[in-house]
Amino acid sequence: MQVTTTTSATGPVPGLSDKAALQKVAQQFEAVFLRQMIGAMRSASLAEGISDSSATQQFQDMADARTADAMAGKGAMGIAALLIQQFGDRVKDAPAAPDAPNAAARYRDSAA
Repeated sequence: MQVTTTTSATGPVPGLSDKAALQKVAQQFEAVFLRQMIGAMRSASLAEGISDSSATQQFQDMADARTADAMAGKGAMGIAALLIQQFGDRVKDAPAAPDAPNAAARYRDSAA
């Protein structure tokens, strides 16, 4: 993959030279967001459990990361679709939207 800076009427996007790179970065951003959200939900527990240990915590963190990656891969939250819609015109061969659920369209319709 060739990484360059592209320009458009709205300005340059450093590091994004094609639609595949944009899709990959948008999906990775969604995964990071979901990891943070799942971690925050897990840390909201009010009491310590009987099986709480550093090993259990480590395995829960790994399971949470896998869950977040799987959710992002399916476009569960639609964050990647919104990012692609927002920045797609700044990248060569920009896609209209990924094949994930049409979260961007739902967001647009609900905002109206």
